[in-house]
Order: sequence, then structure tokens, then C-alpha cells
Amino acid sequence: MRSFGLAFASWFEKYTFLLIPGSLVLGWLLSDVLLDFVHWIPYLFGYITLVMALGCGIRHLQGVLKRPFAVMLTLFLAHAAAPVLAYGLGSAVFGAHSDYTIGLLLFAIIPLGISSVMWVGSSGGSVPFILAVVVLDTILSPLVVPALMDMFIGDALVAWNASELILDLLTMVVLPTLIGVMLYEISKGRIKEWSAPVTQPISKLFFMLVVMLNAAAIAPHAAGMKEEMLVVIPVVVALIVICYLLGYFGSYAMPGRTEDMQITFTYASGMRNISLGMVLATSYFSPQASIPVVLGIMFQQPAATVIHALFHRRRARAVSYPK
Repeated sequence: MRSFGLAFASWFEKYTFLLIPGSLVLGWLLSDVLLDFVHWIPYLFGYITLVMALGCGIRHLQGVLKRPFAVMLTLFLAHAAAPVLAYGLGSAVFGAHSDYTIGLLLFAIIPLGISSVMWVGSSGGSVPFILAVVVLDTILSPLVVPALMDMFIGDALVAWNASELILDLLTMVVLPTLIGVMLYEISKGRIKEWSAPVTQPISKLFFMLVVMLNAAAIAPHAAGMKEEMLVVIPVVVALIVICYLLGYFGSYAMPGRTEDMQITFTYASGMRNISLGMVLATSYFSPQASIPVVLGIMFQQPAATVIHALFHRRRARAVSYPK
């Protein structure tokens, strides 16, 4: 059972770039059946966040705080530079107050994605740094997400309830994260390895289910937007590419830049917690605003696969042609 659970989790991570878009399509196709279960999403997401946090302890967070410039640069690229570019891109194509612009902005503002840890590890980046930054960014999300959304387009949001959003983020994201960190400390770091054969496969399945349920929630509204997708899809792809490039070139601003940190910055800036973004988009914004976030999940993982191949090729070239 233990080996099966770990093997399944490993298989899922290997084929995430196919499984997640597949879950999205399946959610659209089974929308009529799945709509009755959409209210499960916050609970499923809370579990996913808890499992993520089981691998991070206080020492990881302390280690990150010893590198304040790297942390601040990561958060600046992800939550200052990226939102400005997302808002500018959306405003230029759709208009400043368009629901699609709101969706692009939300994509850029949501916390860093936990899947970035997997890609950083497989590409030779700094796993302790990215894990701790993801947890820190997740904890800060009740402050960051509402503040930035209000700063950019607060006057355009109808029925915007920032206090309710903060409460949801606290219960869905911050509380599970703190519980996970606490369990890590109580177990002296053994909880993740001990529980992984059970918690990891369930977390992967819940991730797929969250994607399916969110897709089902917006499917009835997306059906009439086929022509608009011809414009929205290229814009979303462009934003994803921009976010990755921000991290790659932004790493040059860090003194003593190393290859592993450049890899880490690239994924940190490029990957977002799309499942959380989907939950927030469907709960607080119009169906049109949800579309860019949902499309983001289709292209974020395939883009990460391309980035991984490029880093692998660069490393192979460096070995073949040493300085």
C-alpha cells in the first residue's frame, strides 16, 4: 500500500501537464452532474493546503528570512511587476474594467503555486527556498489578494466583499497551513514522509476534483463565449510566458546570483496557485473573470514542462562545453 501510494503520487506529478487540463475538460463535459458538488471545493482545497504545509517547518521559514532580499525580490516580481503587466495587457486588449482584465489580474495576484516546488526540485533549483516562500506567500494571501485587487480595480468591482474574501482565505489557506507547520514541528519533520503514502495520493485526487468542480461551475457560462476565446486564449498564454520571463530575468537583480536561484525565481514568478485562483474567481467574480484563471491551469503546467526542458538542455550544454 505504501509503495502504491508513493508510486501514484510520482506518476501524477510526471503527467500533471496532461492530467490537469484533462480534468478541466472532464469538468466541462460533466457539468450537469458535478454542479451539485461545487460546495465541496473549499474543504477539498483546505486539505490540499494542509498536505502542502506538512513539508515545511519553522526552520525553513527562518532560513528564508535570513535571505530577505531574495524573498522581497520574489514577492515583488510575483505580486507587483506581474500584476502591473497583467493589468496593462488586459486593459490594452479588453479595456481597463473588463471582466477578462479582472481575471488576468487575479491570475497574477494569487499566491505562488505549490507545484512550483516539484518543478524547482526536478530542474535543480533551491527546494527549501521555494517551499518556504510558497508557505510564507500563502500565509500573507489574506492581506495581499484583497489589497491588490482593491488597489487596481476596486471601483470596478460590483458586490465586492473584501472582508468575506479575507475570512475565506484564512479558513481555506492560512489555517490549514499553520496546522501543517505545527504538525511538522510536533513530529520533528517526520510527518510528511510518514503520511505521504496516504496523504499525497489523496491530495492529487482532490486537486483534480477541485479543477473539475470549478470547470463545472463556469461551464454553463463559458458555452456562449466560443468566439471570445480566440482572443482570450492567446492573451492568457502571453501572460504566462511574461510571468516566467519576469522570474528568469528578474533574478539578475540579485547579488551573487546562482544558477539554482535563477531556476527557483523562474518557477516562483511563473507558477500560481491556480486551484485557489479558481475558487476565488468562481466565488467572488463573474464567470467571464473566471475564464482567464481557468485557462491558466491549462497552459501553466505545459509551459513549466518547456521551461524544464530548456534548463535541462542548458545544463547538458554546460557539461559538454565546460568553461
